[in-house]
Amino acid sequence: MIFDPRVLGARVAGLRRERVHASPRFRDGKFHNSAPLKSTLVEGQTLGQRFGIISEFVRGGARRIPDVVFPLESPMQAWAKPAETGLRATWLGHSTVLLEIDGVRVLTDPVFGERVSPVSWAGPKRFHRPPVSPAELPLLDAVVVSHDHFDHLDYPTIVELARRETPFFTSLGVGAHLEAWGVDPSRIVELDWWETAVLPGGRLSFTATPARHFSGRGTGANRTAWSSFVMRGDRHRVFFSGDTGLTPDFETIRERCGPFDLVMLEVGAFHPAWGEIHLGPDNALEAHRMLGGGALLPVHWGTFDLGLHPWDEPIERLTTLAQASRTHLLTPRLGRAIEPTRVEAIDPWWRGLAAPEPTRSLTEEASRESALISRTSTP
Repeated sequence: MIFDPRVLGARVAGLRRERVHASPRFRDGKFHNSAPLKSTLVEGQTLGQRFGIISEFVRGGARRIPDVVFPLESPMQAWAKPAETGLRATWLGHSTVLLEIDGVRVLTDPVFGERVSPVSWAGPKRFHRPPVSPAELPLLDAVVVSHDHFDHLDYPTIVELARRETPFFTSLGVGAHLEAWGVDPSRIVELDWWETAVLPGGRLSFTATPARHFSGRGTGANRTAWSSFVMRGDRHRVFFSGDTGLTPDFETIRERCGPFDLVMLEVGAFHPAWGEIHLGPDNALEAHRMLGGGALLPVHWGTFDLGLHPWDEPIERLTTLAQASRTHLLTPRLGRAIEPTRVEAIDPWWRGLAAPEPTRSLTEEASRESALISRTSTP
């Protein structure tokens, strides 16, 4: 099949539609940010500006796609034991992180597919395979989905996770996609900003908090909501940005939900054209300050070509800034399970990676084999 329409998800309808329309953020048929966007690709640009950016994206640029082999680690042995400090994070690529918070396992924005695109034959492709497959994930207590963009809500991944009995916590309207892809509606919790839901037994709470972004998978934008999320356990608190630009709401989040032991912020796919809806490394450090600090785990980088910068520029820039400001920055290798308070130094694993071994053509392989046969058969 050239195109599977199921990947676009489903329209919001029924009681879900009533709840969406009741949100104070929903006006004129769509969701809105706390303050209007001014000059991003989403709003406010001239047609010429938009075509210029699209042309730049299509033409490509230096080192946007890495020509190196990424070091992947297996977290299976670490996952078999409880986190000694009660808080552990395993970065699995892009914005997918397995969090272990006071004995509760949460998976954020799970994307294990080969491409983040409505079609399987085109669109941004993975730089590396995931450290584990969805089938290898341990028992999950919850899945968090911040919004419905393709690099945060992955159709084949959700179809596989839907076979589990795991509850999903997400933004208003996004549940329509989840339900269409096989997730039991009784396991879908949709939250508007500042609404909170709690796992059975009060083991962990989830609060949807403001983010400055947009949404949409097909025709029509902003018909579903977008959020950051705060997760609170008995001893630890974690902030997950989803996708967002810099917003004064971060200070309100700190006041109402902080302090945080771990702050996960998006740092990749930044450009002046969409500076209001993505952070980039400079604004990520400012957002971290506004949120009150805590260990900083950068996400949304190093997995897909979604920006116009070299693939490692976000982490290089953030590392420089974090060292100057003495920020507790976490840079784990893909698949490495880390406990934030046990990490004392930055691991610059992306530097000096080896290039992949050249692949021989069939003709070269045949010539090589003939030469070996000749040498071994000579008396």
